[in-house]
Amino acid sequence: MSEARRRGKSPWIEGVHLLWSAWVFITPLFGSGYTWRWTLITAASYPVFVLLYAKTLLASRRASDFYAVGMAVLCLVLMPVYPAGISYFVFGCVMLRSAYNRRLLVYLWHLLLLNAAFFVVAWLLDYPLRAMLWVPVLTLIIGIIVNVERKSQEKDVALKLSHEEVRRLAATAERERIGRDLHDLLGHTLSLITLKLELSRKLLERDLPAARREVEEAERVARHALAEVRSAVTGIRAADLAAELASARLLLESSMVHLQYEAPPALPPEIERSLALVIREAATNIARHAQATHAQIAFACEAGIVQLRIADNGRGGIVDEGNGLGGMRERVSKLGGSLRIESPKGQGTRLQVRVPVKPDAAQPQSDAAFKEDAVEEDAATETPKRRVV
Repeated sequence: MSEARRRGKSPWIEGVHLLWSAWVFITPLFGSGYTWRWTLITAASYPVFVLLYAKTLLASRRASDFYAVGMAVLCLVLMPVYPAGISYFVFGCVMLRSAYNRRLLVYLWHLLLLNAAFFVVAWLLDYPLRAMLWVPVLTLIIGIIVNVERKSQEKDVALKLSHEEVRRLAATAERERIGRDLHDLLGHTLSLITLKLELSRKLLERDLPAARREVEEAERVARHALAEVRSAVTGIRAADLAAELASARLLLESSMVHLQYEAPPALPPEIERSLALVIREAATNIARHAQATHAQIAFACEAGIVQLRIADNGRGGIVDEGNGLGGMRERVSKLGGSLRIESPKGQGTRLQVRVPVKPDAAQPQSDAAFKEDAVEEDAATETPKRRVV
């Protein structure tokens, strides 16, 4: 049930398999019919079987095998007087695999031992030959099918967890990068400005020209820091797209797909977020469905248009667009762009996104705004100079 919880399902979803135990109540139709002895044994044994079944789901992997074997033993004990209990044996053989995280051959070995015990008991009790043959065949077929499905579900859960971990690590790495950049950018600069302003305050009464020089030097340092912050803002705004590219690479590498990509250009935040979501959806589709070994993501900017190209060498053959591709097309259309998909069967898939970008849209702040700030700062510093002169 812990696996069901990790998949976001009800922990009691496995209880639906108890419907197969209806054979306990159907078997008398093919034999001696419903008797008082059958009724009493069923009333006593069926609750024990349900309890053992629940224990195989709730107990740890290491302990649940005992409850699975308990269901098989319950059948063997009741076989002399209760043929309907064969259903308990089938359940025990099938549920045994849930206790083992080992190879299929190990499960088959345990299944062989249980069926050997069943065969001996059935032979001693003069059970029909067909019963001694169809029960091992039935347990083998159902057991293999159920446990292959369980193994597939475990792999899906592990893949989902690895994808979530990849995205979490990418987000954490990006936050750490921004923190380091801000510390390196502003830590030394603000300390230097503080020292120069303290020195100018001390020189103000004794050496006015020297104090003025220190203030001017602090001003130059501040302007330089402003330019660096302006550059850093552009990099931080591109962080979503860069982080998504890094996350896509880790995701595809974990699925044995080599991803080659280029550094993203500086783009407006709304375009950046949309393209990042397109990359996320495309990478997820490649990892889950493409069966590819190589993928490529490239950017191109020309004539006010940014192009995003995503290609893989997978099986291709996309005919109908699902929710993922439909969502990508909707995001791109809201930006006034277009999305084109080429997916010939057996030749991979190529996705091209074209979005219009204004020439000055990628600036974190317009040049005119920065120039206006600079003029105001110059005016604030020039007035004292004229007053002194």
